[in-house]
Amino acid sequence: MNYPNNIKKEYNKRVTYGNRGMDLENLINMANETYIDNNIAIIYKKPTPIGIVKVDYSKSKITEAYYKSPSTLDYNGVYKGYYIEFDAKSTTKPFLPLSNIAAHQLKHIERVLNHGGIIFLLIMIYDECYILSGKNVLDFIASNKRKSIPYEYIKDKGIKVPYSYLKGVEYIKGLDTLIKEN
Repeated sequence: MNYPNNIKKEYNKRVTYGNRGMDLENLINMANETYIDNNIAIIYKKPTPIGIVKVDYSKSKITEAYYKSPSTLDYNGVYKGYYIEFDAKSTTKPFLPLSNIAAHQLKHIERVLNHGGIIFLLIMIYDECYILSGKNVLDFIASNKRKSIPYEYIKDKGIKVPYSYLKGVEYIKGLDTLIKEN
């Protein structure tokens, strides 16, 4: 990451079993680097739009900031000519709370689907990773009064994708299946 005054820092946190959920993003970023390096896909993490109020230039540190607008989903890019967008969600419970998905994100999912984009949630649950299409997310919410998406629904409607701490989340394997289903 490049900071003011050309200071470079890298994040190389070791992944442990106790903090897998927190490190889902790192596993995705690792896979994205591989996809870009091997000319498979171009997918990046979108920065959260912030407005900077104060900077301490002597320490190259932002000391006060605010969110300019609600962020949509975490990742977007292009794969095989398709616009791709997804969000990473992780839970240690036997369900994904719908409170983890903001109302503006659901509206954004609907808009992207209406324009023919491929949009999904990449969910880590029970030491497994699944792609759950935006359509399945919206269908579940429309037909259920529950405040969470149960594991069984994710397992049944989702596409299981492999992950490892050496390669990251290999979601492209599931993305091909999702594209065929659209």
